[in-house]
Amino acid sequence: MISVVIPTYEAEHSLAATLSALVPGVVAGLIREVIIVDGGSRDRTLKIADTAGATILTVDRGRGQQLAAGAEAARGDWLLFLHADTVLERGWEDEVGAYIERCETGARPERAAAFRFALDDIGFMPRVIEFGVLLRCTLFRLPYGDQGLLIPRRVYQSRGGYQAMPLMEDVELIGRLGRAKPVILRTRAVTSAARYHRDGYFLRASRNIACLGMYYLRVPNRFIARIYG
Repeated sequence: MISVVIPTYEAEHSLAATLSALVPGVVAGLIREVIIVDGGSRDRTLKIADTAGATILTVDRGRGQQLAAGAEAARGDWLLFLHADTVLERGWEDEVGAYIERCETGARPERAAAFRFALDDIGFMPRVIEFGVLLRCTLFRLPYGDQGLLIPRRVYQSRGGYQAMPLMEDVELIGRLGRAKPVILRTRAVTSAARYHRDGYFLRASRNIACLGMYYLRVPNRFIARIYG
């Protein structure tokens, strides 16, 4: 039913947890396949993926083109795009299964969905970031890729799919969904706070906001990628 697509690059420290969280979906019969699209990792990323029984593709590094390659190879009627440092909260399979059933029976319009954002860190600043993301999603229905994206294959293909962009491929695709922007599920997608630890919470958040602003001002993507770091 679901093809899970995960782009990777040097993801040995996070990938195992991401894949482990998908096991209940396999047991429930929701997940048909997991596709790892690697951008040239030299660490243990591919070994971890192979041990987990995932399908492995190798393409040139670039998240947009990695996601697009995974979607092209996928066989499921639904696609679930996840980052390699994002772990779905326990019980996700129940909500996702119910959501897909409602879409397929016509109880609700067939459209994409994303998870609620969370950081795997304690303290005040992680909660501030989470609240900011919640506000963005509530006001603009604009989830980022680290919240995952569950989307019917028909909808994905009709909107043209992911583009070969080094950054902002998630925002670009959401923009093409138009009024059918993703529903935000209750289940959390818990994402690594490593970038925030490395850069500092204030600087990382400021860069994220600046990159989004530059995208809407049509600044060339290669310059936005430099600012993002």
